[in-house]
Amino acid sequence: MGKGGTVSTAPIRFGIVGSGWRAEFFVRLARALPERLAVAGVVTRSAERVARIAGEWGVPAFRTVGELCATRPEFVIPSVPWDVTPLVVRELVEHEVPVLAETPPAPDVPGLRELWDAVGAARRAGGGALVQVAEQYTLMPGHAARLALVREGVIGEATSVQVSSTHMYHAMSLIRHTLGVGCGPATVTARAFTAPLADPLSPAGWSDDLTPKDAVTTLALLDFGGVRTALYDFTDNQWWNPLRARRIVVRGSLGEIVDDTVVRMADPRTPVESTLMRRRTGTDLNLEGAEVHHISFDGRVLWRNDFLGASLSEDDLAVVDLLCRTGAWVRDAGPEPYPLAEGCQDHLLALACEESARTGVPVTTAVEAWAGR
Repeated sequence: MGKGGTVSTAPIRFGIVGSGWRAEFFVRLARALPERLAVAGVVTRSAERVARIAGEWGVPAFRTVGELCATRPEFVIPSVPWDVTPLVVRELVEHEVPVLAETPPAPDVPGLRELWDAVGAARRAGGGALVQVAEQYTLMPGHAARLALVREGVIGEATSVQVSSTHMYHAMSLIRHTLGVGCGPATVTARAFTAPLADPLSPAGWSDDLTPKDAVTTLALLDFGGVRTALYDFTDNQWWNPLRARRIVVRGSLGEIVDDTVVRMADPRTPVESTLMRRRTGTDLNLEGAEVHHISFDGRVLWRNDFLGASLSEDDLAVVDLLCRTGAWVRDAGPEPYPLAEGCQDHLLALACEESARTGVPVTTAVEAWAGR
């Protein structure tokens, strides 16, 4: 908070532990929105890497977490390998610095439990868990618009969701929030199937090879009880492969949402269909720049781009939104962005899907210690 109880309008200063491609992702977003975000520093382990980061990324670089924390960042993002994340989170909590941990917060169920036992009770002076999780998928424009309609009750009570889009914990986050389920038990029945599929595009770029290769598809049915179910459907490299579409279906007691189409009853004899409409600019003779401005439903706006002018992708917009929400929270001007308990539950369910697919046996998750938070 600023003087007189006003909220500071200065850029949100955050630090990063790690210097891989994902860390550079956060630096790039801060560079795109200097009036909103600033990188307080990046921690990397080698002296050579410190010099390279400072020179190429144009941000302060340090060898230790302690050096970064001495600059008093408002929060820090551990952007390190899965097995290192819990160690960095615990070190940051020892420094009493708010944490926005990359997903997942720990690699396996014992690791999630150990991390929760170590830091789950840590609290900020201003309120809320000291450790949050960088889960952005519910903030992506399309998902945010669909969630808004579900929460308004446009399709009645949401009873099932089918997600074939992203993997593991990200998909579990979308499922849980769409159905409104918390951290209770779930029974997961999964199978894995292998089939040939060409894979022309990956993070490394176009392969120029259309030879089909074995790709694994995981199908999982999740039963949360109380008529709430979900279907998880993911194929290897589905994020990148243009030969596999992404889709989401939300079924409710009074209608359903299929991707951007909404069906519900206008009256007892009149089913009606509406479309979620994106306003995108930069096509044909439009010179406003290439970006999405808003998503509307029957003439009213459900989601709006608060970062116009930066020409960000929809995933970038979700991450920037999460960073700004985290900044508002640490300044006591907003709620917790995504508490550790939520991130732990997402990964618990994802691991249950993997276990059931591997063994062919249904898995019922336990009620974990974080369920009460």
